[in-house]
Amino acid sequence: MYESKRPYHYGTGRRKASVARVRVYENGTGSITINGRDIDEYFGLETLKLIVRQPLNTTGMINKVDIICTVEGGGVTGQAGAIRHGVSRALLDVNPEFRAQLKAAGFLTRDPRMKERKKYGLKAARRAPQFSKR
Repeated sequence: MYESKRPYHYGTGRRKASVARVRVYENGTGSITINGRDIDEYFGLETLKLIVRQPLNTTGMINKVDIICTVEGGGVTGQAGAIRHGVSRALLDVNPEFRAQLKAAGFLTRDPRMKERKKYGLKAARRAPQFSKR
């Protein structure tokens, strides 16, 4: 737990090229702020909002904590996954007994899928130049 004006629990989440720094404040109202904007304003798709709220629903903390996070890099899906990972790690700091629930749901595992790097002699990671007979 970190002490500031208001104590909070911290978690770092990562997915693809996205990194999320998540602060979970206990005794909250359930508000989620991402990069200074409300979750409904930041994410347009309902599925992305659902992904972010999954750890809270699993542990039953949906209206008991406030979440403020900073996320950068990647696209919207990667950012939502990174926030979910960070929230899960921060909730472990709130209550270590949540570990079994979060682990069973797969929220504590970092999704290892990354973009494959481009190789020399190729146009992309695996795309070869077009063959020319003449």
